[in-house]
Amino acid sequence: MATLEVIVDNLVVLWRIPAVRHNFPWMFLLLSVVGSVLKELELVPQTYFSSSTNALNVYFVKVSWGWTVLLLTPFLLLSNSSFSRSVSFLGRRLLSLVVATVVWYVCTETFFYIEDVTGSCYESSALKVINKEFTLKATCRRAGFHWDGYDISGHSFILAYSALFIMEETAPMASLNTTSLSGLPRMVLNLLYMALNLIMIIWVWMFTCTSVYFHDPSHKLLGTIIALLGWYLTYRVWYLKPMSPGLPPQRHPKEQKQHA
Repeated sequence: MATLEVIVDNLVVLWRIPAVRHNFPWMFLLLSVVGSVLKELELVPQTYFSSSTNALNVYFVKVSWGWTVLLLTPFLLLSNSSFSRSVSFLGRRLLSLVVATVVWYVCTETFFYIEDVTGSCYESSALKVINKEFTLKATCRRAGFHWDGYDISGHSFILAYSALFIMEETAPMASLNTTSLSGLPRMVLNLLYMALNLIMIIWVWMFTCTSVYFHDPSHKLLGTIIALLGWYLTYRVWYLKPMSPGLPPQRHPKEQKQHA
């Protein structure tokens, strides 16, 4: 228990550093550009993570939004209830999960649509003979053929967007007095916070692997930019306005002293 609290305290201190929070979003843009250059120049050797069948990709990335929502939902309820137990307040905070899920769904479905309307079905990956019988990626692949279209990187999008979403919604820990919570809720909150930071590390690592091993440069860059736009337009624009879920709550420094 003491070790857990030390880890949590260190993570809170890290995320309190303004430069860390400010530069974290733009790190994805940098990784996407640098990773794409390294891939095109073939400077990175093949590793376990250059295969799409690696365990992190299969069990985490492919269901990354599920992991994000699974861990954030109880965290939001526990952390935000420490500020207010009002049903309307907690409902507004949970609405941020709904908004983020809508952003995720609309973007990924749009990516699939773009790949369908810009692509063609080929007899093989050599892209020489077109099979005009199939006009959708799903039916083409089910038939055992190869589909080639403009494939915006869903991995670049969802990994960057998930990490930024977690960063914003775990911000209340920096001003939350966990000592005011009883034993079990306090331990659960700390465990969730640590798990969310761990999942962020996985998302950043797998984003890096995507950048250096997979997709064309423009596909990755566009997926990353869309993730940044989704984050910026919600947390830096819309959530500052009254008719919105609002930003995650944080106490003023004077209030923190009163609650200490």
